[in-house]
Amino acid sequence: MELQELRQKSAEELKAHLLELRKEQFNLRMQKSTNQLAKTHEISRVRREIARVNMLLAQKN
Repeated sequence: MELQELRQKSAEELKAHLLELRKEQFNLRMQKSTNQLAKTHEISRVRREIARVNMLLAQKN
């Protein structure tokens, strides 16, 4: 998701999005550990997006 789209969301929406990202990160880690992960770049994409959401939440508080 683009940074501009994330900036338009409220703090509650960002927290919900963060929860979804954490679940996705967990699923990707499980796929990696069982050698079922085909797109390994997805892990770093999710990590970057989690960092973006955390940054925006810190700015809003």
